[in-house]
Amino acid sequence: MNVLVLNSGSSSHKSALYLIGDSLPSEAPQPEWKAQIEWSASSAKLQITSSRGSSREESVSSTDRRSAMEYMLRTLWDGPDAILQNAASIDVVGHRIVHGGQKLVEPTIVTPEVKRVIASVAAFAPLHNRAELEGIGIIEGLIGKVQQVAVFDTGFHRTMPETAYTYPGPYEWLDQGIRRYGFHGINHEYCSARAAQLLNRDLGSLKIVSCHLGNGCSLAAIAAGRSVDTTMGFTPLDGLMMGTRSGSVDPGILTYLMREQSVTGAELDETLNRKCGLLGISGVSGDMREILAAIQQRNQRAKLAFDMFVHRLRQGIAAMAASLQGVNVLLFTAGVGEHSPEIRKAACEGLTFLGIQLDAKKNAVSSGDQEISTSDSDVKVLVIRAQEDWAMAKACALVLARA
Repeated sequence: MNVLVLNSGSSSHKSALYLIGDSLPSEAPQPEWKAQIEWSASSAKLQITSSRGSSREESVSSTDRRSAMEYMLRTLWDGPDAILQNAASIDVVGHRIVHGGQKLVEPTIVTPEVKRVIASVAAFAPLHNRAELEGIGIIEGLIGKVQQVAVFDTGFHRTMPETAYTYPGPYEWLDQGIRRYGFHGINHEYCSARAAQLLNRDLGSLKIVSCHLGNGCSLAAIAAGRSVDTTMGFTPLDGLMMGTRSGSVDPGILTYLMREQSVTGAELDETLNRKCGLLGISGVSGDMREILAAIQQRNQRAKLAFDMFVHRLRQGIAAMAASLQGVNVLLFTAGVGEHSPEIRKAACEGLTFLGIQLDAKKNAVSSGDQEISTSDSDVKVLVIRAQEDWAMAKACALVLARA
């Protein structure tokens, strides 16, 4: 079965093709083909990696989102990177949908009704849901009647108790769909299962704090494989300090800006999503690698941004441990979580009271999925590669098997 998965974002689009046989492998396999296109107002860049050993980058002449995405997908069966005979060789296409609202929680075959519900909650995650609906439309135009499956980032958090997902506002907010949903669920779920596999433990026996740290950041408290709390909320803005997103701020700041400085809702949305976080504090970048480089140059604002990030990360981990009433696994995943030993070290140094002891030598080496805690640590500390693409491909195979 050729399974194509798409991850559509506001400024980038990632795709991967997996070949799945009669049984699912126990570990995430390498995709047969992987591509990513990033675009701005003036340019678009395409990166392609194939199982046949080819890897290349190219500039794409069209900066129109739809045209650029279509061009990327056509390279699967047309051109020097082609690994399929034609578009009809694709058996199923999976889409990461950031927000499924209250109705869409399980991976499901895309129907007109499913598309309508995704569109109806687009206001909750406008940068993502609309791009993901566009991706579904592009596949319909390019391939035709191929089965498409929607996999929801919010779905994993459907098991949170009412006390965790309800905001302390008017109770009527719940009827309007205003509640904590949580995000990054596809990867949090994958990583919790992978942690049990790495430790050779029953997932049902584990209390896991999962740290998804990338440009967007969230924590999840996972008990026996089920999400019981998370830091992101009604939108992906809530919770931890992020690359360009603020995370949690006093809502009184926002009403003050609207009242005293006549700031509009659109301006607040732009500021909170794109001008805050590491970028807003450092004035340098939202990329942790560039923050660390600036610290080496004695940039005090970059140092402040790093220290604030760690401070809020420690707070969040401790809060998730409280929701679990204890923790026996702490895992780091995604770009910063996987590749920044500095962040892992700084976070864990402030959490020894939870029984966390980091092995400095293991932490300094990034070599895929691994344990980085000392042998006598009460809490196992792991680094696990984010595998959202594979998690979506596996979900597609299981949906079709049930169908």
